[in-house]
Amino acid sequence: MKKRNNTGIVYSTNPGFNFGIEEEIINTLSPQQQNLIVLLDKKSRAGKAVTIIKGFIGIEADLQNLGKYLKTKCGVGGSVKENEILIQGDFRIKMSQLLTEKGYKVKISGI
Repeated sequence: MKKRNNTGIVYSTNPGFNFGIEEEIINTLSPQQQNLIVLLDKKSRAGKAVTIIKGFIGIEADLQNLGKYLKTKCGVGGSVKENEILIQGDFRIKMSQLLTEKGYKVKISGI
């Protein structure tokens, strides 16, 4: 079942009115325009460390590809959720090096 985004419009007297909601098309910014933040999180994970990469602006497919690249280079598991890349373990330094090599601007948080 699809959720309909209710904009508050109930009725319109305009015969050419289109109730459809315009979707904003987001293109992925180039790596030089991206400002990524790499941080470590242990909260609500039973004490296990997870490296999180935040700040990616772009389409989901490009984020998935970047996450897959990082997981492969580190040889660990992880996932992409809520516009963040989660990598199992403390790989802040290695992630920042890999992202810098690909041309991203990276800031490490918590060191």
